[in-house]
Amino acid sequence: MKIIRVLAADGSIHHGCIEPDGSKESVIGSCAEGWQKTGDKLPDGRLLAPISPVAIIGIAQNYRAHAAEMKGTVAEFPVCFMKLPGSVQDPGGPIRLPRHLRSDKVDYEVELAVVIGKTCRNVSKAEALQYVAGYTVGNDVSARDWQKEWGGGQICRGKTFDTFCPLGPCLVTPDEIPDPHNLRLRTLLNGVVLQDGNTRDLIFNVPALISFLSGNTTLHPGTVILTGTPDGVGMARTPPVYLQPGDTVVTEIEGIGALSNPVVAGD
Repeated sequence: MKIIRVLAADGSIHHGCIEPDGSKESVIGSCAEGWQKTGDKLPDGRLLAPISPVAIIGIAQNYRAHAAEMKGTVAEFPVCFMKLPGSVQDPGGPIRLPRHLRSDKVDYEVELAVVIGKTCRNVSKAEALQYVAGYTVGNDVSARDWQKEWGGGQICRGKTFDTFCPLGPCLVTPDEIPDPHNLRLRTLLNGVVLQDGNTRDLIFNVPALISFLSGNTTLHPGTVILTGTPDGVGMARTPPVYLQPGDTVVTEIEGIGALSNPVVAGD
């Protein structure tokens, strides 16, 4: 199933699924319970991020080619950071460049986002995929100046400004993505392809990440894991390419879809 979430004109929020013919049917359920079709047409409305996360965990330099372009080394364990749930942005919603805590080095990062569907703790790699509710596209927007120059090594400050975690356009259930480790993912900035990778290049794959992150730590349904980005980020380019007001960023993953967000100057 491809699950979407919409905000209707009356302010109510509805879940639906996208049928093969493009039509949309209402569904009931949750990441923890699964989804059931109701037979009713999904009400019209504005497309929201397919999930409202309870927690967002990011993984740094988890693609071999990206680690190389950043002149990093392959770590023994996944390097993780947090993004606040308030950083989530909807498909079509603007990425707002910070102006109060100003950043002029805001970067794009397409990522496979894994959504946890069952409470898990100390999960083995062999069992890890049983805890996945689905997959979506994430854009781990990053203020590189706050992340690397002014934050004293505090990655989170540059990662968790409002609108810095677009998610969407849908949540795809695992039955439609039996192998999350062979998916093409790309970023297009104003129509130009800047990232073009494949999840085959992951250093720590999805089961390894779930097993590590659940070690002595309870992951609740609705937790989102951003699994890392491939090479081609703006910071590593010569000259660097950072987001500017008026830009449009499209992040897309094979089998899931495309997530498009305009860029604007924030407050």
